[in-house]
Amino acid sequence: MEGLHLTADLHDCRCHPALLTDGERLADLCRSTTAAAGLTAVAERWHAFPGLGDGPGGVTGMLLLAESHLAVHTWPERGAVTLDVYVCNVTDDNSGKARDLIGGLQQAFRPGRAQRQQLQRGAAAAPDVRGPDLVLEALDPHSVYGFRFERRLLSLRTPYQQLELLESAQLGRTLRLDGRFMTSERDEFFYHEALVHPAALAHPFPERALILGGGDGGAAEELLKHPSIRRVTIVDLDPDVVDVARHELASIHRGALDDPRVQVLCEDGGAFVRGCDALFDLVLLDLTDPETPAGSLYTREFMGNLRRVLAPGGAIVLHLGAPFFEPGQVRALLADLQHTFGIVAPYGLHVPLYGAYWGFAVASDDLDPLSPSVAEVRTRLERRAIGDLRYYNAPVHEALFALPNFYRELAEPRSPFQHKE
Repeated sequence: MEGLHLTADLHDCRCHPALLTDGERLADLCRSTTAAAGLTAVAERWHAFPGLGDGPGGVTGMLLLAESHLAVHTWPERGAVTLDVYVCNVTDDNSGKARDLIGGLQQAFRPGRAQRQQLQRGAAAAPDVRGPDLVLEALDPHSVYGFRFERRLLSLRTPYQQLELLESAQLGRTLRLDGRFMTSERDEFFYHEALVHPAALAHPFPERALILGGGDGGAAEELLKHPSIRRVTIVDLDPDVVDVARHELASIHRGALDDPRVQVLCEDGGAFVRGCDALFDLVLLDLTDPETPAGSLYTREFMGNLRRVLAPGGAIVLHLGAPFFEPGQVRALLADLQHTFGIVAPYGLHVPLYGAYWGFAVASDDLDPLSPSVAEVRTRLERRAIGDLRYYNAPVHEALFALPNFYRELAEPRSPFQHKE
């Protein structure tokens, strides 16, 4: 029969402890979340287990749905929960309701880490598994580009966004969020090396770095090539992105997500920065685009918050979008950076997965990424024993900042490298 089967394994849950031990409280949550998702409970059964030692035990239970079922099991001693949702799609497509149900429950349990899986059952599964499908993305209201993919490995609705994992012979496994290409196994080096190394090589001794977003681990992997790096903190809102990357995109992060120098936090990046007392040598905004829910992290106000957490000599790095297709956005971001920081150095390169010449910027009150010469960049690469680079090198460092005239004009009337008065 046609249907959608969703499972979730939730770890390090930060919900109220009673939600993992009180059968009635857990049942109330499941009933209300099921109703909110538009599904129909017709029967239920709950059982509380005796605890180990002095602590209470977990709870297992099930709601029988007119559409099929919801099953839940909790392990309070581990702070863990498993969820199992199946909906039949023979007469109506209940897939969206099922994703809303499992997403709502995941939000309620507040896991530090989550693993989601889905299985399309029956005839409806075929279109989601095989292609080749031409997948298009808009650059602006007038332009699109795209790629053909042979397989759709995963498609799930997280509590925050639609996540897809596609695969092709050309790009390998490719992550897509809310219909936008994020990273791929074959071309990730264009973006990640350009995001990290221009500022990291200009810094004489980077030790602490903050990445907002970056749940795929690619930026962290590049940072760890610098031997002075002692701590990388990744703050990504969506634990499902981190979990999918950890298990499915190892060729991008190469174990960086589990490196002892890397701390991964799944929480709001804006709130983290506002409450942060630490200082960082590098802050990388490895975010979705400004028109997405990450838009609040591109504002002038937030740039001021970032300036507060920069150590002396530190810099922030962010991508700006496509200067040709999004000139208004690029101009506005550069103006906000110039208002906040003494040095703003825009740069760019073509990123195949993004379908365009893509803009970036380094912003700082002290660090000028063009201060080291080509020879000095080459010396630092050698001294730091940084190899395994497929795009970035010493001559490329200087070339990245050689802007085409149309891009330079987006930083006017102020010079891209002009310091504040």
